[in-house]
Amino acid sequence: MTVDILLPYYGDVALMKTAVESVLGQDDPDWLLTVVDDGYPDPAVREWFAAVEDPRVRYHRNERNLGANGNYRRCLEFVGHPHFVVMGADDVMLPNYLDSVRRALAAHPDAAIVQPGVEVIDEHGVPSRPLVDRAKRWYAPRGTGLRELQGEQLAVSLLRGDWLYFPSLCWRADALPPGGFRPGLDVVQDLALVLDVVTAGGSLVVDDTVCFRYRRHCASDSSWRALEGTRFDEERRFFLQTAAEMRERGWNRAAGVARLHLSSRLNAATLLPKAVRHKQHSGVRNLSRHLVAVR
Repeated sequence: MTVDILLPYYGDVALMKTAVESVLGQDDPDWLLTVVDDGYPDPAVREWFAAVEDPRVRYHRNERNLGANGNYRRCLEFVGHPHFVVMGADDVMLPNYLDSVRRALAAHPDAAIVQPGVEVIDEHGVPSRPLVDRAKRWYAPRGTGLRELQGEQLAVSLLRGDWLYFPSLCWRADALPPGGFRPGLDVVQDLALVLDVVTAGGSLVVDDTVCFRYRRHCASDSSWRALEGTRFDEERRFFLQTAAEMRERGWNRAAGVARLHLSSRLNAATLLPKAVRHKQHSGVRNLSRHLVAVR
């Protein structure tokens, strides 16, 4: 069973190469990697891929820059097998990644999503446990071994705090909604897609076996968006819209959690002192508004 590995790319060339090499190093050889370059202005990228002789590696360069959401949506157009991964261009698959995912799918063949075990690393590749990842562990469901979650209980869990690591997820292609990622979302597009799958009846399998390294950068685009507070404008709109959708579905507990979006507010609270220290005046205003706003 071939697994499609999609890699939306725009950024550090060296880290992208490391990500590709980690796919090449999989113990399980049954995969097809498609790199979708969103127009990164470095000819070394195309030159490097031209020298890769493995027929399982495909390189596509967009004719124009589509942006994060657009390139993620473009990646889904290359899915041609029953299961796929949308890997980060700076993350690392450990050699046992596909083996671990296949084992989970063998035990739960109808699962829509698999969340394998993840180790967080910093921009230098060193294991790291920043506050956001310690919080993810707190929000994650308790238990050990393979376990399957679904329905409103899963939606409530994710809306309390998104404990998933999106680039490590393996998806069942036919479980996705038409169009895949919702357009217009750049910060919460991953959570939105998971919730669309869950509300359509899809289940998620969690495994503890560490087989993926997720890279968290101190100076990443999302980190700066958070410090400026702009990412929370999108989060607030998304959670309030989700609250209305959950209420219409009759999932009232999930609706209440989405309306409160407490973890998002707490995240803003932790960033507020840093915004003050860096004299990010717009960030202070945006973060403060997010802490108290309900609409």
